[in-house]
Amino acid sequence: MSGGRRARRAGRHRRADGSEVVVVTGATGGVGRATARAFGARGSSVALLARGEHALERAAAEVREGGGRALPLVVDVSDAAAVDAAAARIEEELGPIDIWVNAAFTTVFAPVPEVSPEELKRATEVTYFGFVHGTQAALRHMTPRDRGTIVQVGSALAQRSVPLQAVYCGAKHAIQGFTESLRCELLHDRSGVRVTMVQMPGLNTPQFDWVLTRLPRHPRPVAPVYQPEVAAEAVLYAADHPERREYWVGGSTVATLLGQKLAPGLLDRYLARTGYDGQQTDQPVDPSRPVNLWKPPDDTAPADYGAHGIFDDEAHPRSLQFWLSRNRRPLAMAAAVTATAAVALADGMRRRSRAGGTEASLRRAAHAVRGPWA
Repeated sequence: MSGGRRARRAGRHRRADGSEVVVVTGATGGVGRATARAFGARGSSVALLARGEHALERAAAEVREGGGRALPLVVDVSDAAAVDAAAARIEEELGPIDIWVNAAFTTVFAPVPEVSPEELKRATEVTYFGFVHGTQAALRHMTPRDRGTIVQVGSALAQRSVPLQAVYCGAKHAIQGFTESLRCELLHDRSGVRVTMVQMPGLNTPQFDWVLTRLPRHPRPVAPVYQPEVAAEAVLYAADHPERREYWVGGSTVATLLGQKLAPGLLDRYLARTGYDGQQTDQPVDPSRPVNLWKPPDDTAPADYGAHGIFDDEAHPRSLQFWLSRNRRPLAMAAAVTATAAVALADGMRRRSRAGGTEASLRRAAHAVRGPWA
């Protein structure tokens, strides 16, 4: 692909003035916070949806500081009417929505028998139905215009479940199924609206500080851990290049998803053996820690958890795998050119070798004809 065509496609949502309108749910923490900040840094108009009013204002300030416009909206994504009302207000105040990023979630860390029906229902309403409500709200505005992109922030756990996270894994699997159905419908309708999903690795987000947990020790992401900015970079790239049905971020995600396809039974046994300790630190759970299942822990000052969790010391600031994936076409072309050059060089060396051998034979023959007296 030429550089000009790539640049046009990367700017597919930009208007004549260079602006674009982006909606990010779950915008006060983790991936949502980092994503809102990244869109702001490229001058986007960003609508931030979340429950915590104080953290929303802080996140909106970061968007403005980065050079973007910000519209913070207090919304519980489990409320479909509230999400629809937010979408209408966004269109009225910022303009037509170009990109909608679903990132809001909540969950419970616990063995299945220890999760109450109320907890399961609430987490599913936020994590699964929140994505559904956001997607439907986006479609109501994008479909009549026949353009727009929806990015679903997924996880390797959308295709490969782990112990102690049945609530989260169930919701992410549901999002995967919902998105695949929608993609088929959009293709059937020859719609200009695009939907793509970004499957994430373990991330250093604040969720491990506020998630409802019944584990004896502090919960943690499955290693290796990446910074939320890695996820945000992938979301922005997916928003600009939604032709691919999904993106995998991090070598661990690739290994997990390929392992699930090739040897799911082996993965079951491996995770049964490592999944409990691998998702807990050595520190006991603080009984006074906040829980965000029912209400936001960052609703009032000074509470603002931001994008990062407590695992900065081990979190990777970039993903080589995603860089390779993002640049796979130019890398493939470079590899092809290199291979062609290598073949040509080898062929030239063989020809020179054969020519050199022929010349030596002719010299020996001439010497024999002339004899020693010549």
